[in-house]
Amino acid sequence: MSEPSTGGRPATATPQDADGDAARLGDLGYRQELRRSLGVLGNIAMGFAVVSPVVALYAVSMVGTTIAGPAWVWALPVVLVGQCLVVNVYSELASQWPLAGGPYQWGRRLLGPSFGWMSGWVWQFAVMFGNTTVSYLAAPWVFALLGITPTPAAMVAVAAAILLGCTAVNAFGIRILSLFVSLGIAAEAVASVLVGFSLLLFFRRHGFSLFTETLGAERLSGGSTVMAFLAVLAVAGWGFIGFDACVSTAEETKDAGRQVPRAMWWALLSVGTVVILNAMAVALAHPDPAAVVAGGDLDPVTTAVVTSFGSWSDKPFVLVVLVGFLACAMASQGGAARGVYSLARDGVFPLSRHVRRVNRRQAPIGGLVASTAVSCCGLLLGLNATAIGSLIAFGTAATFLPFFLVSLAALIARLRGTWVPSGHIRLGRKGTLLNVLAVLWTGFEVANVCWPRAILAPPGAPWYQVWAGLLGIGAVVSAGLLYLLVRRPQEKLRALDPQSVRPPADRPAEPAPGLS
Repeated sequence: MSEPSTGGRPATATPQDADGDAARLGDLGYRQELRRSLGVLGNIAMGFAVVSPVVALYAVSMVGTTIAGPAWVWALPVVLVGQCLVVNVYSELASQWPLAGGPYQWGRRLLGPSFGWMSGWVWQFAVMFGNTTVSYLAAPWVFALLGITPTPAAMVAVAAAILLGCTAVNAFGIRILSLFVSLGIAAEAVASVLVGFSLLLFFRRHGFSLFTETLGAERLSGGSTVMAFLAVLAVAGWGFIGFDACVSTAEETKDAGRQVPRAMWWALLSVGTVVILNAMAVALAHPDPAAVVAGGDLDPVTTAVVTSFGSWSDKPFVLVVLVGFLACAMASQGGAARGVYSLARDGVFPLSRHVRRVNRRQAPIGGLVASTAVSCCGLLLGLNATAIGSLIAFGTAATFLPFFLVSLAALIARLRGTWVPSGHIRLGRKGTLLNVLAVLWTGFEVANVCWPRAILAPPGAPWYQVWAGLLGIGAVVSAGLLYLLVRRPQEKLRALDPQSVRPPADRPAEPAPGLS
């Protein structure tokens, strides 16, 4: 969790910094094609928007409370600590190799072309399926704003329209995207920080002892509070993913080797703090938590806000939350497009010649089209029945698998001695211990999220919703293995870099004070 020393360099970017960024990218085998215009605050904003306290809390609060009652909030700090372990690993890697498509680029350098390609393939689909989940979760807020009760098919149609709208914004380039993301962060500040503090300070209806209560929610897990808490850990995992969006825009960030790791920490910790605050505030201000547990209130956040502030706040609050969701969807889709671009420019993604295209605004337009098409296909999961819980499990499972693969690759390379961190962040022996813990945490969460649970699907839901996490991962991994066997992209990568797995050529200097 240590920050790198600035070494006395100025915080503001200079023309020399820009030249250095381009030269560093050239050393890693690529030329500058995307517009490098983001500072550290812009990079933090991308990560903040994708992790998003609005999306994190308002997507899972109802599901979490239904499964484990008000005590579900204790899952949030557990997941946050686990994700901090992952960020430690990502920080060392992003510091040394600040490239778009992080898991792909890091995996091929740590364990070779085959593993790297597979890590990139899995991560890429994880982000695209994450976009599916965000757009689907945003759709109900559109209907709430219009006062319409949606059908499952209408939810899918609106979610698809959201994805297409986000594609249009992203096509105008990183500057326009960052403006929309900034608007979303302003909405987050109102919907999360301001509302959360107000509920906690002025509209609290219950004592803090409420967080020791399950209110009988464990009956859905066969009466076991342990099984209920495991299910909540699976759901809460959705609340703390997306910080890797900072890595996705590394090639558009000035002084990326220093600033991207810093941005990941700011994004994760700031969102984590706000999510935990708001989860507690909503529960304490809700007039009837037992109704949420019983399934009688499907939107506990809005209920807590409207009953506290008055009926006038209903539509304005819905609008602010919707803006936050849309900003998250735009930033997430931008990250997905850059990941596809990273694979396609090496010629190792289907239809690479088309997918790698960059438009005149220096936006990865080919990646945008490809990622949007895949994300829209994922929406079919909710075509015949509401699929909020299933899509959360689906998106979370797909995202934690790349976290596990990256952490595992880093650990194996450390133990082999083929990777010694040589970026601005070098954690030394402590890094190895944190890496082991990250592997254990992400491995546990992958298995936990993939475990089929009927309680995450609506009553009478089709079987594929119950098995959504495992089916999604199985389909992605199977397709990736088939592509490896048939198209053999690893051979092309070996030709590009015949010494993919090797100790760093430039041995690291002594770490800065406090980093070892």
